[in-house]
Amino acid sequence: MRYEAPVPWLTVPHLASHILGRMARTLSVDWQRIYAHPIYFVETFIDPQRFRGTCYRAANWILMGVTTGRGKDAPTHVANRSIKQVLGYPLVKDFRWRLSQVSA
Repeated sequence: MRYEAPVPWLTVPHLASHILGRMARTLSVDWQRIYAHPIYFVETFIDPQRFRGTCYRAANWILMGVTTGRGKDAPTHVANRSIKQVLGYPLVKDFRWRLSQVSA
């Protein structure tokens, strides 16, 4: 599917992948400027009952698994939310090593 821009002379093939790529290139730098430390890996959640996550997969995001459906502050082990897919994207090639060097 091709995106039709409001102005006919402006076309951006693969618009969603383009935007996600630009975001990934600037995210760590922006985070470093504001919070004084970089980030090496990002993640997002997709509700597969509502969305397919096509733009993330087209931009090479990796499906890492699914949530339990409990939310982060759930007092019980009973699912009370929809189960989401978790996708991740490394911002640097050696993200595993860099994350292993982070101290608590």
